[in-house]
Amino acid sequence: MNYPRYATTVIGAHSVPDWYEALDRLVAVGQLAMGTMADAQYRCTQAAVLDQELAAIDVVTGGEMHRRTHNRHSPPNAMLNHFWQKIPAFQGATRPKPITQHDPDVFHPAATCRTAIGHAIDLGLVDEFLMVSALTQKPVKITMTGPLMLARVAYDEHYGDLGAMMLDLGKLLNHNFRLLAEAGCKYIQIDEPLFTVADEAEVDAAITAINVAIEGLPADIHISVHVCQGNYAVGKEYDGQIGHRYFDHGRYKADKICTIECASLLVEHDMMYHYEGLAGDKQIGVGAVDVQDPKVETGELVAQRILAYPWLAPEQTIITSSCGMNHLPRKTAFGKLKAMTEAKRVLGG
Repeated sequence: MNYPRYATTVIGAHSVPDWYEALDRLVAVGQLAMGTMADAQYRCTQAAVLDQELAAIDVVTGGEMHRRTHNRHSPPNAMLNHFWQKIPAFQGATRPKPITQHDPDVFHPAATCRTAIGHAIDLGLVDEFLMVSALTQKPVKITMTGPLMLARVAYDEHYGDLGAMMLDLGKLLNHNFRLLAEAGCKYIQIDEPLFTVADEAEVDAAITAINVAIEGLPADIHISVHVCQGNYAVGKEYDGQIGHRYFDHGRYKADKICTIECASLLVEHDMMYHYEGLAGDKQIGVGAVDVQDPKVETGELVAQRILAYPWLAPEQTIITSSCGMNHLPRKTAFGKLKAMTEAKRVLGG
């Protein structure tokens, strides 16, 4: 099942309010119940959905607002720790792990895999789908971190083989995607920002695991794979900074990425040239809204970034952002959402 031409969708994360941090501190010292934080997360989910509806985004997410209690890249981080904590194989306290050759001081608090990863664990994706679907009449997309990201950033004290670890994660994702399908979800996205920094063998194994994750799903489900170069913020005041690409060293492996048996790839607009002649009949979400730029683009500029690749047919084109908007102020994020829908109008979608 394809998106209509020039359909708009978000990558996943919406603007995280800076007061999340204050609430998180109050929970930590016992002055606020975790239930109150959960209520704040739910209300932020409502706001994220409303922003997307007001901007006329076609396929929405819940903004991943319930996956974090602050906007730092530490537990519960929306892409990694939130899910590691649900998988019993990942046990004990996290340990810092460097994640980029660009800066040795940039690290992630990584979990440790100490036993085999089970294939029948509920990761909470259905609960998320039902929660968000109750807030909107729009089609809802559920995002999920891919097996390469989940495995490569973690410490491995059990497998001794990254490919085997990713394969078990692929089977776990397949179980959860089947549950989503049974619940009525039609749009699923897998997030993988590490293809460029991983070596060739790791990427081959990751693609095998991703194909296992989506194997056997109903034909009416649209599977997207989001490929980016990272969107990390650094420094003491994370919430006030724009993300940076820390995974942009190494060969960009579009030839391998295009062998994933998905319906669409979501790609940063300035990386699109890698896909010419390789995408086949896949749709491509052009990340023509740059979340690493604090300025709000015009619809015309977003359209120009898309039209820069005339080999991509309108029927193949999805309009999206380069990555999540969690580090952007709400007003900026909303402006970028509106720029996407204005670009759709300019392009005749």
